[in-house]
Amino acid sequence: MSDSQHPDPQPSTDADNDTPRRSRWLGVLIVAFALVVGLGMFNIGRLIIRPKPEVTAADRLIEASPQLQKGRDLVTRSSDCMRCHTMELDVVGPGFRNIAKRYAGRDDAVPYLARKIREGSVGEWGRIVMPRHPQITQEQAELMAGWLMALSPATPPAASAP
Repeated sequence: MSDSQHPDPQPSTDADNDTPRRSRWLGVLIVAFALVVGLGMFNIGRLIIRPKPEVTAADRLIEASPQLQKGRDLVTRSSDCMRCHTMELDVVGPGFRNIAKRYAGRDDAVPYLARKIREGSVGEWGRIVMPRHPQITQEQAELMAGWLMALSPATPPAASAP
């Protein structure tokens, strides 16, 4: 086909080229909504990351005591405890803070846990097996258990009978 058979396009009018106008308030509203959502997410993240008051209190207590620091180092650096335990979560074995909460009310918690570290146990936390650690001395086990019990949340002293 030749070019002569096609008619020239009609010149367009300004009314045809106008795109629909949107109000500015819609853009401002979208930006404000995104800002509110972003600030909300930032605040939630800050709250998640912030340590709990009982955690900071336990950390201050541990930093003030060389014995507790030694127990912490034995657990976290010198032994294989971190293979099965974490601070908070129950992975293979229970989390250290969960152990401390469970035995917080026992007067004999440190010697009891020191014995469990050295001799192992079965059935204390379900079907989980805690292996024996005979290579750890009694003194080391007691330091480790002492540090572990320092992680328990502070309990208010019981009211004495009148």
